[in-house]
Amino acid sequence: METKTEKPVDLPTLEFERPIVELEKRIDELQQLTGGELDLQTEIKALQKRVEALQRKIFDDLSPWQRVLLSRHPSRPYTLDYISRLFTDFTELHGDRRFADDPAIVAGFANFCGEPVLVLGHQKGRTTKENVHRNFGMPKPEGYRKALRLMELAGRFGRPVICFVDTAGAYPGLDAEERGQAEAIAKNLEVMSNLPVPILCAVIGEGGSGGALALGVADRIFMFENSVYSVISPEGCASILWRDDTQKSLAAEVMKITANDLKRLKIIDEVVPESRGGAHRDWDVTAENLKQVFVRSLAELSKLSVDELRNERYAKFRQMGQFVETTERAGR
Repeated sequence: METKTEKPVDLPTLEFERPIVELEKRIDELQQLTGGELDLQTEIKALQKRVEALQRKIFDDLSPWQRVLLSRHPSRPYTLDYISRLFTDFTELHGDRRFADDPAIVAGFANFCGEPVLVLGHQKGRTTKENVHRNFGMPKPEGYRKALRLMELAGRFGRPVICFVDTAGAYPGLDAEERGQAEAIAKNLEVMSNLPVPILCAVIGEGGSGGALALGVADRIFMFENSVYSVISPEGCASILWRDDTQKSLAAEVMKITANDLKRLKIIDEVVPESRGGAHRDWDVTAENLKQVFVRSLAELSKLSVDELRNERYAKFRQMGQFVETTERAGR
């Protein structure tokens, strides 16, 4: 059984979180002073109500850029953190049988609520050493080919596939290009579109470019409320359109990369709520919310035949996007 990982004790604080964190520190101080004849419960409860009210005020009105910052929060749970909470008997498998193993993608077979499944996803690191080992969650071709090998194996054995997306994008280095980065991603898209088993995908943090889409061709696509999913980062978009990195907030807004925007545009199927104050505040609550969505979706998809699965998956992606056709030639 996978050992349950624990969240970091010292949580980095984003600027808009600071008022909440300061109140929580004050509550901790009062709780330490409580004892004997000193009773501060009235003051503590009053502060707790202020914290709850402030959380609702701040997190109900987050800007797209603030959600980008939350999606990148270094204390946010990663793929292995969800695996340890949602799955049992996880056995990680390695290597693409062509070149090497890529630690930026973890994959293996496990049990989910008693059902055998394949689980895979991008994995970032928390320390400098871990990030170097995981290549900051940016896979190389061998990572995608490892995922491909195991997805084909899951298809042969009738195991549903559950994917966790959390990457800034595929690694753009020269060595990755030499080994066929684009082909590896394209092959994953082709194979996933035709797999004979249910596929679930959850965007748990950043969903960047083709590096995310390579694990994103699924029957059901979910996003946490403070995750993002886009063809390019807001910083990259700002540098291309305005040649000005300070326009990243505007880029995040016009790109429509948040969960609610993508749900409205029918790119994803459902927005999954996080714990109060963000996923990094309570990993267990956030994981439980995702578990309920997975259980319900697998129950629905298990009723479909292989042909129905493939046809619905095709129709799902075929209807994405809006366009207008005209018979008039340009200039007329």
